[in-house]
Amino acid sequence: MKTDLILAGVGGQGILSIAAIIGMAALENKLFLKQAEVHGMSQRGGDVQSNLRISSKEIASDLITMGKADLILSVEPMESLRYLPYLSKDGYLVTNTKAFNNITDYPEQDELIAKIKSLPHHVAIDANKIASDIGSPRSMNIVMLGAASPFIDMPFESFENGIRKIFAKKGEDIIDVNLKALKAGREFAEREVLK
Repeated sequence: MKTDLILAGVGGQGILSIAAIIGMAALENKLFLKQAEVHGMSQRGGDVQSNLRISSKEIASDLITMGKADLILSVEPMESLRYLPYLSKDGYLVTNTKAFNNITDYPEQDELIAKIKSLPHHVAIDANKIASDIGSPRSMNIVMLGAASPFIDMPFESFENGIRKIFAKKGEDIIDVNLKALKAGREFAEREVLK
């Protein structure tokens, strides 16, 4: 088992929580995990990117080379395109379609979505809307993790358990809403892509 994934987005969108949950899931499955440095996380609104490498065998490097990522999970559409050179030909791009428009020359939304939908393996999801629909707009990142979960070779229950551990101190209500968000994202991917 080996999964190399890139997490991408903008500061304040929950990339670190996604990485922590995936890390907990990997540990539960007795897998090796390496994570590269997250860039820009100290600046809210700045570019955030992380390499996560998960394997049943020891991992030598924490960096993913060009064309080798099995998955790009992005909580922001422009950021998803920034890392496309890293995606393998059989890899999946799983991205939120809701822009975090924080720059003056942000590309046209329609152009971004058209580029994403032109890729052979993609999941384009309005995670903000789904999170709002379930009553928890702040769990958009967990909706994204749910949508990406079919492409990470670990049992879905391990992601649920990761949520329980990461959010344990925040109480059952926070755990429950995040479990709901995870399931909603997974159901979207299964319905729209894996039919």
